Amino acid sequence: MAPILLNTSRLRLRRFTMADADRLVALDSDSDVMRYITLGQPTSRDVIITRVLPTWLKFYESELRIGFWAAELLANAEFIGWFHLRPDRFEPEQQELGYRFFKQHWGHGYASEGARALVDDGFQVSKFDVITARALSGNAASHNVMRKCGLKFECEFVYPEYVLRGGNEEQRRAVKYSAKRAEWLATFGSRLC
Repeated sequence: MAPILLNTSRLRLRRFTMADADRLVALDSDSDVMRYITLGQPTSRDVIITRVLPTWLKFYESELRIGFWAAELLANAEFIGWFHLRPDRFEPEQQELGYRFFKQHWGHGYASEGARALVDDGFQVSKFDVITARALSGNAASHNVMRKCGLKFECEFVYPEYVLRGGNEEQRRAVKYSAKRAEWLATFGSRLC
């Protein structure tokens, strides 16, 4: 079994392995799942095997608790999606939170539960200064998860074309939420987990 980062009341977050390729292909093949990520375009198996997983596995070489984490239900070890906490691609001194789940697991609070645990871990264990999250403007469910983690609205922006290919400016419009460690700890401490 792959090493575990942490457990919540219902989830296990563990490292990915190359054996997870088929799970990721299935997840990224659902146009509804990918709607707010690639405007519905799937990620090919070849890209997952040759680029995505090798990139994700390199994160585990770091001494920091950063990377991509497979989310499984504690009850039956079912893979339901993933989370990440990694250096922000636009502001690498900050850590970016992200998540993706199979449709049948939307609306059950799993994203909020795992994201809260990662934010708590990021501030209390790793002692990161700032944790951010971004989502397209129309992705209200993701905005809700960010708020439930204790992140606050910071700004609106437009993703550059190289990040979200094929979309016009309106389709690339997004929001950024963030939290600073001292403020977050003063408000939440570890009460969220």
